[in-house]
Amino acid sequence: MNQPGFDNALYLKEQTEAILGRVRDSRFDKLYLEFGGKILYDFHAARVLPGFDPNVKMQLLSGMKDSVEVIMCICAIDIERKKVRADFGITYDVDTLKTIDDFRSWGIHVGAVVITRYAEQPGAQAFLNKLERRGVKVYTHKFTKGYPTDVDLIVSEEGYGANKYIETERPIIVVTGPGPGSGKLATCLSQLYHEHKRGINATYSKFETFPIWNLPLKHPVNEAYEAATAELKDVNMIDHFHLEAFNEKAVNYNRDIEAFPLLQRILEKITEAPSYYKSPTDMGVNRAGFAITNDEKVRYASHQEIIRRYFRYSCEYAMGLCDRETVERVEVLMKDTGLKAEDRPVVLHARNAAETARIKEKGNKGIFSGAAMELPGGEIVTGYNSPLLHATSALVLNAAKKLAGIPQNIDLLPPFILTSLMNFKENILKGTPVSLDLEETLIALAIGAAANPSAEAAVIKLKELSGCEIHLTHMPTPGDAAGLRKLGLNTTSDPDFSSKALYIG
Repeated sequence: MNQPGFDNALYLKEQTEAILGRVRDSRFDKLYLEFGGKILYDFHAARVLPGFDPNVKMQLLSGMKDSVEVIMCICAIDIERKKVRADFGITYDVDTLKTIDDFRSWGIHVGAVVITRYAEQPGAQAFLNKLERRGVKVYTHKFTKGYPTDVDLIVSEEGYGANKYIETERPIIVVTGPGPGSGKLATCLSQLYHEHKRGINATYSKFETFPIWNLPLKHPVNEAYEAATAELKDVNMIDHFHLEAFNEKAVNYNRDIEAFPLLQRILEKITEAPSYYKSPTDMGVNRAGFAITNDEKVRYASHQEIIRRYFRYSCEYAMGLCDRETVERVEVLMKDTGLKAEDRPVVLHARNAAETARIKEKGNKGIFSGAAMELPGGEIVTGYNSPLLHATSALVLNAAKKLAGIPQNIDLLPPFILTSLMNFKENILKGTPVSLDLEETLIALAIGAAANPSAEAAVIKLKELSGCEIHLTHMPTPGDAAGLRKLGLNTTSDPDFSSKALYIG
């Protein structure tokens, strides 16, 4: 298991000071702060930087909430194609609604939602109507004329000027969205254009955690970032603008470095003054590298993340969600770092569990699935599928029993209850398959806890599974995937289907 290698409190202090330093600059009245990555539930950062709080960015904003308001951006194209945020299994438009609720629960004001690249798409219009009818201010921005080559047209009344000005009241405007390509940068620049037309000295900065600029180019944390963005084809590079301006090596990624000359010209055109930024790294506020306290643990955690990404993209390729090139990019990273899939400790244990099931059910031609989990103390438990339970269900029950000190021969769910539930699924709900997936098993366990002290003890221990590593020999069904997400497990699987059926509901 990952052990702390990152000082979250120090990072919070350093990052807050870095942002406030930009605001205190006497040249500026207002800061537009583009938030890259996930503003909430940043599990990638938590995995590669053990000790990083997935919600530290929200803690940061909450600490200066009287000075902050939020603009949420979402691309109309992503709404239309129902793009999904993988870690929650929800679409970008639903994630936007959830994020607004999250901001409000932290006491942070969301001023508006901007639907970018809007062209009256039916799905985007329906989303706009939904928001407005719930009292949320909504703006629409069309594709910017002239972008990316004609700076004179971009910075004109036909370019950024064609967008309606978003009214804001506070000195720090956080611009965020559900994922890459949401139109955050374009919204920031459009606002800067309008602010300067109004005589307000606004500036722009970027808050992005990865790559970490003051770590070596080939540090595992930065390589894990490349693995995480393989579908975007991001490549870490030395920021040559930063090296030339400050004689200091800094790591950035190809898209930011390639876009910097254009961004610099746009900023100079808007402000009618030389750019106050000398490099894309100079433009950002990122103090994560200064809060790493144990480089060895962070390196190990990052190598594990690269392996996780390999499994994830392999599964997405099997499901038709990404191309072969994406998988190959991570395979190259694995080779360069000397990693193999079996370096993830739970992988072989899961495969051995599947083999155990195959041996026990000799003569049965079904598909045998295995699952393994590394508990907080480092012990590994396993489970496999049966006519009663999915492999994930058996695994979680075994893990809860182990943590609660319950002997393995004691049933948390008596066979007659499982049989009754299976009959209900088969004969009443007409379901197939009839064995219980993880979500169904957790509900049954919670109900059983009312009368069974052992089940009650197991339920109490379930919260200790959050953050545990788990591997499956087959891709989880929807009910398994939902249960694994809710328990907060770091899950990987081999890119094999658990059934020969093309549709699994």
